[in-house]
Amino acid sequence: MTSSGTCPIAHGANIESGNTPMAWWPKSLNLDILHQQDVKTNPMGPSFNYRNELKKLDIQALKKDMTDLMTNSQDWWPADWGHYGGLMIRLAWHSAGSYRIADGRGGAGSGNQRFAPLNSWPDNTNLDKARRLLWPIKKKYGNKISWADLMILAGTIAYESMGLKTFGFSFGREDIWHPEKETYWGSEKEWLQKSGGEGSRYSGERVLENPLAAVMMGLIYVNPEGVDGNPDPLKTAQDIRVTFARMAMNDVETVALTAGGHTVGKAHGNGNADNLGPAPEGAPIDEQGLGWINHKTRGIGRDTVTSGIEGAWTPHPTQWDSDYFRLLLNYEWKLTKSTAGAWQYEPIDIKEEDRSVDVEDPSILTTPMMTDADMAMKMDPAYRKISEIFSKDQAYFSETFARAWYKLTHRDMGPKARYFGPDVPKEELIWQDPIPLGPKDYGVEAVKTKIKSSGLSISDMVTTAWDSARTFRGSDKRGGANGARIRLAPQKDWAGNEPERLARVLAIYEKIAKDCGVSIADTIVLAGNVGIEQATKAAGFNIAVPFTPGRGDATQEMTDIESFEVLEPLADGYRNWLKEHYVVQPEELLLDRTQLMGLTAQEMTALVGGMRVLGTNYGGINDGVFTDKVGTLSNDFFVNLTDMSYSWKPTGRNSYDIVERGTGKTKWTATRADLVFGSNSVLRAYAEVYAQDDNKQKFASDFIAAWTKVMNADLFS
Repeated sequence: MTSSGTCPIAHGANIESGNTPMAWWPKSLNLDILHQQDVKTNPMGPSFNYRNELKKLDIQALKKDMTDLMTNSQDWWPADWGHYGGLMIRLAWHSAGSYRIADGRGGAGSGNQRFAPLNSWPDNTNLDKARRLLWPIKKKYGNKISWADLMILAGTIAYESMGLKTFGFSFGREDIWHPEKETYWGSEKEWLQKSGGEGSRYSGERVLENPLAAVMMGLIYVNPEGVDGNPDPLKTAQDIRVTFARMAMNDVETVALTAGGHTVGKAHGNGNADNLGPAPEGAPIDEQGLGWINHKTRGIGRDTVTSGIEGAWTPHPTQWDSDYFRLLLNYEWKLTKSTAGAWQYEPIDIKEEDRSVDVEDPSILTTPMMTDADMAMKMDPAYRKISEIFSKDQAYFSETFARAWYKLTHRDMGPKARYFGPDVPKEELIWQDPIPLGPKDYGVEAVKTKIKSSGLSISDMVTTAWDSARTFRGSDKRGGANGARIRLAPQKDWAGNEPERLARVLAIYEKIAKDCGVSIADTIVLAGNVGIEQATKAAGFNIAVPFTPGRGDATQEMTDIESFEVLEPLADGYRNWLKEHYVVQPEELLLDRTQLMGLTAQEMTALVGGMRVLGTNYGGINDGVFTDKVGTLSNDFFVNLTDMSYSWKPTGRNSYDIVERGTGKTKWTATRADLVFGSNSVLRAYAEVYAQDDNKQKFASDFIAAWTKVMNADLFS
């Protein structure tokens, strides 16, 4: 027999989706969301510190090179009118525009646009070319500038090069090195799927599914041709309002961003979209990561096809000016189609001076256009009023846009303590969740002594510290214990924080903080540590819980109530609590919260087991408290979970009895958030480690390490 033509590998390099364990057992809990960005994917190594590299960066030289790039047109992808500004603005915009407030995911903070699925979204067509144009600069400055920072800087420099006085810029975004595959972008099975039917992200009267913000899979915001591609500016306005609100923008910011984005650059649809090749992730190997290549007809310059819409919005698309509002409001517009077949609007009786020149030949005049989204700025009453104000006050429009652009491109960076560089504005903005610095030099032991004599239980101390810190989201660096916002609206009234119990505990902490001259935020965390140290000592171990002082106390005036409402936990598997029953299972909600907090599966296992035996369940319920020594940091949760002298009997949708096999008596009760650590093969492997007789101290040490990570997650200074 000949081996010619046979496959020389056992298909380990390209596992088809149909052969994965999740395909065979789709109801198995998928822990991949906790393994994203494993250190093994990072080529820089554990000693690499981006902040230290930034200190070596020649920022002025970088900005000069970036400015020069804008007008250095390349034959392989020529710049419109000899200026790459519009392309670079779109690159930055679409990098930042995937952010959503519901879970803080998306956005520009990690350079995720380099990877699938974002690099191949229909709305990101030809942004692969923008990143390749930036490559010589990235190559030159190397480790001193991340892709994440570079893409946003490109858009900001583009605006400055066209005449806008920007509000500021910060470096500090660190790159990831692997796609965030587990981010939920929608359940559609095809790109640009219309609403309605299976997989639709809308229900009822066009209610957009949480946490989604865009109207379709593969779009950043709304469909520029209209709802489901059907032109209707008033319906589009409704989509715009919801979408931009879910990206943290109000009506004024929305109009400013729409107009400012369309004051410069153009849309591309002068050709046949069917001639475009596959997106980068589906392109052949010889295209080397580029996509949408046109091998049939000329597909560059004036013949480029991107969105399918064709034309510039203003007569001078490389200048920052007020022409967008002048044309939009003063002309009547009629519906038409581009060469590529996309719906768009053209002005009636356009004056010659209001036409723009062709991107390649200045002797050719072209007609400006507007999209359905642009017409919404004219037709929607609220947007129209704002547009008219902007049209009469260019200075106000420019300042409003500059601030909105800064917010758009920095919203997911977190507090100002993470910002870096000479162009960081001195002003601290409400959306940055400002927190004053707290005292650092004080007698920690004296405060601990006060806490110990307060009469508070271990459960009270640990629970309050946990509730304060669990709001932290690694996605956009919001929430956490710093600021002690748990004592302010809206957090003090959240059901998951047990407001009555919380008020009782906080009253004691406020007195201790005042007497000792420390922040309430530090007092809350320090009290949690005291409770754990007491529980550890009861288990026979003398392990100190690390503490970092310096947290400050935010005020109500520093807290945007509406913005913080999205951080409210609707479930907390660590405290065995559900606000109500949901379509997704409690263990899936636990994974989502764990990933947002930046914890691993092993850290989650240790924390849940410890929280159960410390008696921190919501409302004092006994589910999962597999111990007769509540308040002792023992490994009893794991010992009894893995003990085969018990059986597990379902008693309801999310309730189980733990029954003694010999007597048939119910020993304990549990929820799915408890039993998953025995049923899931990976989590059970961790649970068995902690159940071993020789790992009691290891469990206590691992719990304390994970606890400290949660308490310090938001200490960026």
